[in-house]
Amino acid sequence: MIVPHINTLNWIRNLGIALDDDWRPWSVDGQIAGYTERYKNKDFSITFATVKGGGHVAAAHYPKECLAMIERWFDLYPL
Repeated sequence: MIVPHINTLNWIRNLGIALDDDWRPWSVDGQIAGYTERYKNKDFSITFATVKGGGHVAAAHYPKECLAMIERWFDLYPL
C-alpha cells in the first residue's frame, strides 16, 4: 500500500458506528480492483474503498477501476 489508510480507518472506527460489511475484495471484469468495508448505523452508512495498487494517483494508473468505483457510487450500487 502506497497511501497510508490506517488513519482513515481509525477515524471511521472512532465515529462509533458498527461494521456492517467486513473487509473484502471488490471486482471489475472479474479481477480484484481493490478492497472495501462498510460501516452503518440507523441514519447513514460509510463505505471505505481502496483501489489495488492505486497510490496517490489511482485514476491515472487504474482509470477503469476508478471509473467503475465512481459509477457504482453514483448508481447506489455496492462495490
